[in-house]
Amino acid sequence: MNVLHNRIALHTWTLDTTPLADALRIAREAGYNAVELRHIDFMRGLKAGLSEEAMVKLVRDANIKVAVIGTESGVLFETRDELKRKLDSLHYVCEKCVALNCDVIMVAPGQHAEGGMALAIQNFRTCAEICGEHGIKIGIEFNSRHPLIRTLENGMELVDATNMKNAGLLLDTYHLHCSGGNGASFKNVPVEKIITFQFSDAPPGPPSDSRQPVDRLPPGKGAAPFLEIFKTLMALNYQGYMSYEAPNPEQWNRPADIVAREGADLVRALLAKAEQSGP
Repeated sequence: MNVLHNRIALHTWTLDTTPLADALRIAREAGYNAVELRHIDFMRGLKAGLSEEAMVKLVRDANIKVAVIGTESGVLFETRDELKRKLDSLHYVCEKCVALNCDVIMVAPGQHAEGGMALAIQNFRTCAEICGEHGIKIGIEFNSRHPLIRTLENGMELVDATNMKNAGLLLDTYHLHCSGGNGASFKNVPVEKIITFQFSDAPPGPPSDSRQPVDRLPPGKGAAPFLEIFKTLMALNYQGYMSYEAPNPEQWNRPADIVAREGADLVRALLAKAEQSGP
């Protein structure tokens, strides 16, 4: 059995309306090997009156590995005070990673692109340097709705230009499909540059115009070429985690435990099918 069967994580955005303590318990009970947390998860806890120590304890006591933590999006295109604020957030997330024995941070490009690729390279390098001080890797997610970093090629252009050993790509099946990619699009990406991986399916037809794509589906329920994607991932011998990130209001209205278990069962069935079908 491929190692990926034991590398399935639940992204907390998939259960966004579920309190964090419940989401962590559900992830463990549904058979996930880990979770992917977000900066906002910690901010919500603090807003609810929990201390920093209590937030860390809540996660530790859930008895499930933290595979990835997301920092605030948009830092790549910030300057001056807002850049400083988001870099401070990154320092904060690094501290949480260290406290929770997590060695991967992800960052999304946000919704704007002022300053262009030159600024993104400069800021991503700074982010990688901060993460490197803590022994942490950082992955940039290309976003099919972003005006600049919207394709695999855009993401790798940024990673290559940044040229930091601990900086690489977050590969997301939804954005890969919605940006026009296919199951073999990333076959030539060095596996050490695939820092982490997220999966969800995309509805058939052209992508929606929403800047916040929350129309994601369980794996195998849409149009993304999962079998081909998983064959490519296995051929690369990817050893990292795979996070089920499927935000969708329809999912949030279903019982959270059913949503979580469905995602884990479906992706493991697809992984098994990809193995059985051969190269």
